[in-house]
Amino acid sequence: MSQKAVAVAGATGVVGRQMLHVLEQRNFPVKSLRLLASERSKGKTLTFRGEEIPVEVLTPESFAGCDIALFSAGGGTSKRFAPEAAKRGCVVIDNSSAWRMDPEVPLVVPEVNADRIKTHKGIIANPNCSTIQMVVVLKPLHDAATIRRVVVSTYQAVSGAGSAALEEMYLQTRAVLNHETTFPCNSFPHRIAFNCIPQIPGSDAFTSNGYTSEEMKMVNETKKIMGDSSIAVTATTVRVPVHTGHSESVNVETAKKLTAEEARELLRNAPGVVVIDDPANQQYPLAIHAHGKFDTFVGRIREDVSHPLALDMWIVSDNLLKGAALNAVQIAELL
Repeated sequence: MSQKAVAVAGATGVVGRQMLHVLEQRNFPVKSLRLLASERSKGKTLTFRGEEIPVEVLTPESFAGCDIALFSAGGGTSKRFAPEAAKRGCVVIDNSSAWRMDPEVPLVVPEVNADRIKTHKGIIANPNCSTIQMVVVLKPLHDAATIRRVVVSTYQAVSGAGSAALEEMYLQTRAVLNHETTFPCNSFPHRIAFNCIPQIPGSDAFTSNGYTSEEMKMVNETKKIMGDSSIAVTATTVRVPVHTGHSESVNVETAKKLTAEEARELLRNAPGVVVIDDPANQQYPLAIHAHGKFDTFVGRIREDVSHPLALDMWIVSDNLLKGAALNAVQIAELL
């Protein structure tokens, strides 16, 4: 790969820092690196390959001379600045939801639809974290047996809501264990410590059909990434008091019968997927084991006793890596 001038927008955030980590760990050919953030991060420095690099305030001119920009700065920022970057000849890989369903913008998971990268017009969208790990597993099953319907329930880690949410979980946990009756509750509408919230708070909201926006992202993004609008998808997304690592219970109905062992064999040979499926010895994917790993893990693969053409499975991945930073860097590598 040739050397590239790279910018990271939202560099001081949880995902932005992970992007730097992944660029370094995968030895991405960075010729120069520009770290961009809001005014409140001015004066900070971040370390990349042993060098302290100052954080600059994000402006349209920040992208002059850059080849690739990794964005993790929120939808509003992406809507404003991604076109400015593209106008200056910089290809944007955006981690927000701002461009995902734009018909002119490819929505890419390299293991699933890498060919879509070629159609970009300056902006490429990174999918929702929960969608990414699911479609990596669904793709080989769809190719082999054609998926008709997907029912997914997610168990999403607090790190997906950012560093303030993580700190809130820690403070609440300490308060509950100390039998305190008051504690901070700003990032979520309810206490997250020792609790599960059937909504992914933040930008997530309930829509007119009773689903949350996070759930509808999984519905719509799955169809777009898989390139098949006929796949029926329904989702329930839940925030759980886990630091890092999203887990998913997924039921897949196919047009052609797949046995559990056939599915395991397909997935053992799938890129980016690791099968851990020995429940007799308590071996199945766990969030604590996925933390810091690049792969997506799948296990508890079994034939649905209620449907002759359906399978159940359990999928786990690091939401900050494959669910965000890693997927974006993989797209950059393909560029």
